[in-house]
Amino acid sequence: MYTPPHFKPDRAAALAFAAARGFGTVCAWSGQKPVASTVPFALDYGADGSPRVTFHMARHNPLLKLADGVTPWVMAVNGADAYVSADWYVSPDQVPTWLYQAVHLTGPVRLLADDELRPHLDVLSAKFEDWLLPKKPWTSDKMAVARLDAMKKAIVGVVMTVDEVEGSFKLNQHKSDADYAAVSTALSVQPDAAAKLLASEMRALRPQLFADDVSQLNAMPPLEGTT
Repeated sequence: MYTPPHFKPDRAAALAFAAARGFGTVCAWSGQKPVASTVPFALDYGADGSPRVTFHMARHNPLLKLADGVTPWVMAVNGADAYVSADWYVSPDQVPTWLYQAVHLTGPVRLLADDELRPHLDVLSAKFEDWLLPKKPWTSDKMAVARLDAMKKAIVGVVMTVDEVEGSFKLNQHKSDADYAAVSTALSVQPDAAAKLLASEMRALRPQLFADDVSQLNAMPPLEGTT
């Protein structure tokens, strides 16, 4: 991944981003061409502290032939992205651009043993069921044993030991405060949820630029019926 220094997050931030996202595109080289699949995943750490990415694929996925424990794969994890108009800058002679957050994880991959698959599936479903709280979480115990076993036979679990962590959080960090604040403000009023999320990320990086906004919000009288 090409990442200019001012867009590069530290390793911990990149791993935290990937773990929170939990969805990416995994890719490996077959010897003739790249082969890729999009998968949900869970990220944890081994006894030695090495990050691990665990996921599963359909049993007939050609990627599984490349899971030899040696060949490196790449997991590309993309977050929010948004177009930025040159008109939004305060400074003249700007050009349009695209802001985004992305992390690439690289490392060798091996197949999970049969007794590792069920725990992986339970961890993965628990992770995403938590997003739906206060809904009572779904668990695999709700399935008939025979049905669950049949579904498990249709998939193969995979774990990547992460050797390399790369990230690019392109949020206009190289721009002046005036341009930075102007773009963040413009993104915050766009209808697209991704644009609003990036605006929030930008505000978190330079909160001092938006202190007046918070002060004005706190100074507003409460809405009738809320006190």
